[in-house]
Amino acid sequence: MKFAFVNPNWSFTGSTYFGCRDPHYPLELLFAAQKVEAAGHKSLLVDAQNENLKLEMVRELVAAFDPDFLVIPSAPSYLFWRCPPPELRVPMEYFRSLETRATKVCIGPHASATPTTVLQKTGADIVIKGEPEQAILDLASQPWDQIDGICYREPDGGLHISATLATVDMKTLDALDFKNYNVEAHAHRHHVFFGEGRGAELEFARGCPWNCYFCNKQLFRNKFRERPVNAVLAEIDALIARGVNYIYFIDEIFGVGKNVRILLEEITNRNISIGFQTRIDLWDEESLDLLGRARCISMECGIESITEAGREELNKNCRMTTERITELLIYAKERAGIPWVQGNLILTDKDDKNEIARWQENLKSHGVWVSEPVPMFPFPGSPLYEQTFGNLPDDEAWERAHRHYMSLFHESDWSDIQDQRPLSIAELESTQEKAAR
Repeated sequence: MKFAFVNPNWSFTGSTYFGCRDPHYPLELLFAAQKVEAAGHKSLLVDAQNENLKLEMVRELVAAFDPDFLVIPSAPSYLFWRCPPPELRVPMEYFRSLETRATKVCIGPHASATPTTVLQKTGADIVIKGEPEQAILDLASQPWDQIDGICYREPDGGLHISATLATVDMKTLDALDFKNYNVEAHAHRHHVFFGEGRGAELEFARGCPWNCYFCNKQLFRNKFRERPVNAVLAEIDALIARGVNYIYFIDEIFGVGKNVRILLEEITNRNISIGFQTRIDLWDEESLDLLGRARCISMECGIESITEAGREELNKNCRMTTERITELLIYAKERAGIPWVQGNLILTDKDDKNEIARWQENLKSHGVWVSEPVPMFPFPGSPLYEQTFGNLPDDEAWERAHRHYMSLFHESDWSDIQDQRPLSIAELESTQEKAAR
């Protein structure tokens, strides 16, 4: 069997998407491609965003390969499955434009939360709920109705919607060798705002043991699992050999688990710097010093609220006081020597705006950057969605969540990384729907 994996050249014009616009390693596609090749199948991986390919070139590459399965994600990289563009404009365009005999497979957060909607909008033959790497491989050898997470069109026109989610045993994710990936074309250093270098993204652990009610990870990458340290180190060494000097770990929460300090100790012996997202309450002075020795240069910490009541409302399960949080953020910057330390805040009615301003001013005086409090997007499948709307995601879930999110802003409130004149999902997707007709 032949599998074509295509990461689109993403466009975010008109979108409320608040993730990074630069290319990031499509790790879900890299892992899946390596799995199918290890099983004796052939794969083609096209990262149109990394290579800045026009759709016409992607079409030519896929046509020449003539795949049995065509796999396209609905969000740009695992890193942004938890905050994806709410619209399906880009995967709709790619599925429509890549004319092929292949069975079309859509993966991603949209497929996990609203598989029926994704089948209908994209024209895909299959969508996969959950983590897709093993399920993609199983498509070649098992009845589809016996594979976890597989949703597809029945011959009679009906839909088979799996009641389960596809999951992956992290021990089966062998070290990526990157032989099928243009590492040299990827220069972006995620969440680094100074200096020069060549970056890459890797994954040490998947999932998170906490259940913050705003977080969008319940329907994929939910349960916390670590990869073997040696597999991650092999990937780091392979990337160093190809000129990479910065690794950003895409983990939902870096710093959990018994092996993270083993990994960090090993990184201290390598010519590489690192960055990640985390919770400051996972660290103390000793472990922050270890991060400094491991050349951590970017540490983004989810604080969410400056009050214990606010953090409790968000189900953060944080056992630190705000004073201790402040102390550790400053220590990370001033004593551990981490160049970029960031605290992220979410808009909550438990925090006084004047108190927030004073807290921000104090931290910024010590070199710690603090975000402005931002509204939360109620992503379908998150606890916030169910709490906000009182029901589970349905065919209108993304539109409903998008309208709610738009209602929280005034014209001047949009983040500087968001489109300043966002459109509705219907407006964003209408061009592709008309073209399909």
